[in-house]
Amino acid sequence: MAPGLVEQSAGQTGHSSIDKDLLPEDDDLLYEEELLRNPYSLRMWWRYLEARKDAAQKRRFLLYERAISALPGSYKLWHAYLKERRAAIRGLPLNHSAVEGLNNTYERALVSMHKMPRVWVEYLELLMLQQKLTHTRHVFDRCLCSLPITQHDRIWTLYLRFVMQPDMPVETALRVYRRYLKLEPSHTEEYIAYLKSKGSWGEAAKKLAAVVDDDTFRSLEGKSKHQLWLELCDIITRHPDLVRGMKVDAILRSGIRKFTDEVGRLWTSLADYYIRRGLIEKARDVYEEGLTSVTTVRDFSLIFDTLTQFEESLIGHKMAQMGDESEDETPDNEEDDGRNFLLSDDGKDIDLRIARLEHLMERRPELLSSVMLRQNPHAVHEWHKRVKLFEGNPTRQILTYTEAVKTVDAEKAVGKPHTLWVAFAKFYERHGDVANARVIFDKATQVELKYMDDLATVWCEWAEMELRHKNFKRALSLMQQATQPPATLGTRQAMGAAEREGPVQGRLYRSLKLWTFYCDLEESLGTPESTRAAYDRIMDLRIATPQIILNYAAFLQEHKFWEESFKVYERGLSLFKWPHVRDLWQTYLSHFVQRYKGTKLERARDLFKQAIDSAPPKDSKQLFLQYAALEETYGLARSAMEVYDRAVRTVVDKERLEVYNLYLARATQFFGVGKVREIYETAIEAEAPYGLPDEDCKKMCLRYAKLERGLGEVDRARAIYVHASAMADPRRDTGFWADWNAFEVAHGNEDTFREMLRIRRSVAASFSQTHFNTTIIDAATAPVTTGTVEAGAGAGGEGVKRKRSDDMAALEADLAPEPQAALPGFVSAGITQQSDNTQTAAKPKPAAMAANPEEMELDEMDEEAEVQEGARQPRDEEELPSFGGRGEEVQLQQKAVPAAVFGGVREAEEEEGAAVQPPTLGALDRFKKRKTQS
Repeated sequence: MAPGLVEQSAGQTGHSSIDKDLLPEDDDLLYEEELLRNPYSLRMWWRYLEARKDAAQKRRFLLYERAISALPGSYKLWHAYLKERRAAIRGLPLNHSAVEGLNNTYERALVSMHKMPRVWVEYLELLMLQQKLTHTRHVFDRCLCSLPITQHDRIWTLYLRFVMQPDMPVETALRVYRRYLKLEPSHTEEYIAYLKSKGSWGEAAKKLAAVVDDDTFRSLEGKSKHQLWLELCDIITRHPDLVRGMKVDAILRSGIRKFTDEVGRLWTSLADYYIRRGLIEKARDVYEEGLTSVTTVRDFSLIFDTLTQFEESLIGHKMAQMGDESEDETPDNEEDDGRNFLLSDDGKDIDLRIARLEHLMERRPELLSSVMLRQNPHAVHEWHKRVKLFEGNPTRQILTYTEAVKTVDAEKAVGKPHTLWVAFAKFYERHGDVANARVIFDKATQVELKYMDDLATVWCEWAEMELRHKNFKRALSLMQQATQPPATLGTRQAMGAAEREGPVQGRLYRSLKLWTFYCDLEESLGTPESTRAAYDRIMDLRIATPQIILNYAAFLQEHKFWEESFKVYERGLSLFKWPHVRDLWQTYLSHFVQRYKGTKLERARDLFKQAIDSAPPKDSKQLFLQYAALEETYGLARSAMEVYDRAVRTVVDKERLEVYNLYLARATQFFGVGKVREIYETAIEAEAPYGLPDEDCKKMCLRYAKLERGLGEVDRARAIYVHASAMADPRRDTGFWADWNAFEVAHGNEDTFREMLRIRRSVAASFSQTHFNTTIIDAATAPVTTGTVEAGAGAGGEGVKRKRSDDMAALEADLAPEPQAALPGFVSAGITQQSDNTQTAAKPKPAAMAANPEEMELDEMDEEAEVQEGARQPRDEEELPSFGGRGEEVQLQQKAVPAAVFGGVREAEEEEGAAVQPPTLGALDRFKKRKTQS
């Protein structure tokens, strides 16, 4: 539009109501001309709006109106326009005209933007702020009709928030929720929660019932069907008046059948429902039904405690009601004969209610027993407990026993089902009804029990009952009847198949328990022939045990059938093997020897040899001793020695020493020292597997040495000590070395004593090399001992020079090579290896030698040290250890050797001793000295 035209139109309309700010300015002409040429260009309109961003609000609204009138389908223009209009009313009251204008603008926008959910959401949020419930609801409905179903979830979220407002009518909200559940049935829990909050318990219960019955329903809140059932129970029991249209009883009973974990709670909920409706007796019936149907102690305790509280509350309420009644009522003095009870009942039944409660408490053990039996009706111990509950009521006990024996299945029973039959029969016996007890036992013997011993126990109990009532013949006939094999059995194969597959009655005749009892009865009540026939039948059936054999033989011996008893022993020995025949052999042999003594010696010897040949080494000792006792008493001493000689080569190692002791004792008694020495030498020199263990061999050597010492054979005793020393570690077997030391002191001389010490060191070295690690540990922990003779080179030094009093010792010292580095754990055999004498003398003697790991702290070492000191420093007169024979002490005197014998050797040694020894340098001084010399 030209500027002139603008001014002309402005002049013509100057008196109109149009504001001059709404008219275009000079800067707008470019945009206006472009829009005249192309009024449908969104880009030009948007550039125009952006250029006039700082214009007045009315002018921008006018531009938006012109733009959307040209482009009514542009979402961009409508969105920007509505955004500015919303910003313009911010802070204004809701009843302002601008707010209504914004509503009209949204309505005009929705004419073309009805498919845009964003526009609808903004409009609905604006209406929700204005609290226009009806208009807002209509807009929601229009929105849902306009938008496709895929975008309804955005609207329903806002719609549900709208109906949840406090001032929303409940019926309106319910209708909206019902429409929403048709779209999203999985959100039923939200609807139920809303119903609970609004107190619509009837509708909530119906929805919960529908949810529980729907197997395809999955809770969005993670609740299980069990939890939903419990919620339903709470609702219908707490609000029974609001759920009259539902079959509450059927619903709860279906839950009881379906959910077994909360049966007790469901039963109490059903009873609570009837209590709230005022049906007290119906509630009691429900409680009783629950007590008699639950299968767990927890559910039983819950129902029982609830019932007792219910009865106590009724009694308390009744007592309170009686206390509130007026006390000034005139009592009716007319006699009441009870004919008009229904007409004259005043409701004062407090005593009846208390009696009902006491009866309930008395029934608790019985009801609890019923619960345990419902858990497992085949639990035998529970039936026994139930019978004890009715102590003093024979009728109930008989009924309980009858029910128990009918209910318990032997294949499924926990416990021994036959004990029910036995206890049932004993019950009749205690009450003096033996006839009925026999009937019970007779029926029990026909029951198909699981184990043969159970049926045998029934027969034995029946026979014992007859014995208690002095019916001995009847008891014996019962045992004969029980031990008879079935008449239908044919071949052995048929018998085996029948025993494996048939009932236990078919194999009862093989019951050892039954036969044992039968034999006891025959021994007490029958004849010897019938008793022998019973025992023979046991052995023919091959069910005998060693104890049965012993009993049979003892019975025959009581009746003086000795040879028959020995035949029974022989038959039993052929049936069993070791170690089961051990008692049979010992009893057989002892009775045979007791019977015939020495009259049938060869037969007895054959029996003993047969027993010893078949017996294992660990069970042969007693047989050898019995055999040796037989030879000592009735045979030859030489034969007894042969038995003992065979015994020591047969028995196990731990019993061999004991047998040797008996062997030596009998040899001493019958033959004397010559035979004893032979036995000792055999025991000591025997090798595996006939030799003694090392410990036992050492004991044998000490005893042998003591014997020879007592006989005056000192050399033989010393040889025995030398032989045994290889098995005695000086660090552990101190007793052996102390014994040898005492022997040498009493019977030896200096040479033998030193030989003993040399052997001791050698043995210690051999054990140290065998146990090297132990030696190192002992060396590290051994204390430094002074006053003892060093047996060899120490751990940190060289040998000590020794001066011998005899020429042989001096010669050995001169010929000894220079010692190398000492080996750990090595001990010299009494000869000290030395280096050059001058070098040894030049070295200072340390105050305390390093601890030798193999050093022996014994008394004889001190004696040897005294001898060596005497050799180095001769005196005019010196006492040596007494080496006498047989306890005699010989005092030896030694005179000093004249100095002329030694010549210049003694003088040179004295000059060396008088020379001043150089001081010992430490490590730091040696380093300084080397540095100075270099």
